[in-house]
Amino acid sequence: MLYNVLETQAEPNMEYTNPLFTVDSVLFTVKNEQLLVLLTKRAQAPFTGCWGLPGGFIDVQQDTNTDATASRKLEAKAGLKPAYLEQLQVISGPDRDPRGFSVTLAYFALVAYQNVSPQISSVESASWIAVNDLEKINLAFDHLEIIQIAKQRLQQKTLYSMTPVFCLPTQFTIGQLKSVIETIIEKPIQRKSLMRRIEASDIFDLSEKKIPSGGRMAQLYTLKPGADLVNFERNLNA
Repeated sequence: MLYNVLETQAEPNMEYTNPLFTVDSVLFTVKNEQLLVLLTKRAQAPFTGCWGLPGGFIDVQQDTNTDATASRKLEAKAGLKPAYLEQLQVISGPDRDPRGFSVTLAYFALVAYQNVSPQISSVESASWIAVNDLEKINLAFDHLEIIQIAKQRLQQKTLYSMTPVFCLPTQFTIGQLKSVIETIIEKPIQRKSLMRRIEASDIFDLSEKKIPSGGRMAQLYTLKPGADLVNFERNLNA
């Protein structure tokens, strides 16, 4: 009898309707002192023709986990692989999607604009949009809210880690890193505070090359291969 009880309990309960489950990614980059987000134009209902975050349903035949889903969708819809990818938050509710109760596992990702702009320009349905201009655009679902959550997470991480380095090319100057950080947190920082943080992190190598910058030659830096991002105990001083 015990076996029969367990067998019965293992059967799916058909009284419940499965919710829609998607994986969507907020991909940021920085260009000309503007924080940009990648949007794709929806080809199918609901919200046909509206801009939204790149994402979609899990493919159980090829996705080993939701990280793989996020990466696959970014590559399929925008032709790129992000330099940094992190789970952001689960968003759910009965009114998010006109098709029914839906759940979205949101990610946020970073990439250097210099590394992906050729791919994006060749994809008609994908475009970089300034985050500060999103209020002017009619976005699909609750994607504006998700982008704002991702922006806040990025700003927080920027204050206590070197995460913004993934918005830069392989070789970069201190000035470029400073500019990216200031763009993300939307306020200036002290160069000496940034230099102390760079030295304390021990995750950067000096390049042999220098480039002209502001009338002098600026040293180039690179991220050490396999380096783990350091979380600092104190936030970066403005």
